[in-house]
Amino acid sequence: MKILGIDPGLQKTGWGVIESDGNSLKYIASGLIRTKTKDSLAKRLAFLHHNMIAVIDEYLPLEAAIEETFVNKNPASALKLGQARGVLLCTPAIKGLEVGEYSANKVKKSVVGSGHAAKQQVGMMIKTLLPSCGEISEDEADALAVSITHAHYRSLSRTLGGKTP
Repeated sequence: MKILGIDPGLQKTGWGVIESDGNSLKYIASGLIRTKTKDSLAKRLAFLHHNMIAVIDEYLPLEAAIEETFVNKNPASALKLGQARGVLLCTPAIKGLEVGEYSANKVKKSVVGSGHAAKQQVGMMIKTLLPSCGEISEDEADALAVSITHAHYRSLSRTLGGKTP
């Protein structure tokens, strides 16, 4: 099953697609969606929406997963990130995909084994788990980590008879 992982951001959104077959994971693609800071907020949100639709239409994932945002010290930044996340959360749903949501700590713990792992540790584990991904950005690595987390929890949920762990 193809899974789309999303690391939401207003300036840059990382995305990654993997194929999950039981315990086997295969890298399919990843990338960044970058908005122009000079554009209006509405135009930037629309850009995220249209580009995420293009990713979904090209790679045809069956499910998606997105990282939950943490509380930011700057309320204006937190609000803008929340708006971007809202667009990125609903776009796969509009396309008919089930969408899972995972905290950053859960993603790090699933991929690295520690909920407080550094970004570099996540990147190293992604290269270990998906060696064909090559050189990728931190945002792409985070998105791939979200998709891997979804694959693990989806599989565990099936094992437990549909109950979320």
